[in-house]
Parts: sequence; C-alpha cells; structure tokens
Amino acid sequence: MDLTSKQRSQLRSLANGIDTIIHIGKDGIGPNLVKQADDALEARELIKGKVLENCLLTSREAAEELAKATRSEVVQVIGTKFVLYRPTHRKDKKDRIVLVASKKRD
Repeated sequence: MDLTSKQRSQLRSLANGIDTIIHIGKDGIGPNLVKQADDALEARELIKGKVLENCLLTSREAAEELAKATRSEVVQVIGTKFVLYRPTHRKDKKDRIVLVASKKRD
C-alpha cells in the first residue's frame, strides 16, 4: 500500500484527535504488542503509538518494525510518537476511513 502525500496529510489530520494506545517500552516489540496493535488496526484503521524512554529502539525503528509485523503503513513519526494506518478487512465496519483519491500519473 503506497499512500500519496494527500492521503498522508488526511490521515495525519485524523490522527490529531485520537489517543495513544500502543506504548513500546524496554521489552520492545513482542508477540503480545503485535497482537494488540493488529486488533486495534482492525477495529480503528488508524492508531497512535509512543516509544517510552527506556526503549532501545528509536521511534522510526519501532514504527517501521510494528508496521511490518501488522502489514500497516507508517503515516507519521514525530518525536516519540508515531501513527500507523491499515484499512480494515471487516465488511460490516460503518465508520471506515475513506481516503482522498489519488490521480494516476501518465
């Protein structure tokens, strides 16, 4: 999934209003954290995470590792916080995030 700059901008704007639900500490990214993030992405599509001071990973490293493990996209990394996005696979979700369409380049 490749997001355009307009789509990233739209997702960053939506992320301003959400709470941080993933916290990565000294134990790094383990199976339980991946499961928690995966479940949150399935329910919400857009999640915010934070790398705590005692973590050995940088925010960028943690975001990229978690994105790879959850098949999501890193939308933004600022300081110790990051935003991940993955469209839900649930067909019954009524409040889906609809991204702006990107124009095809010739």
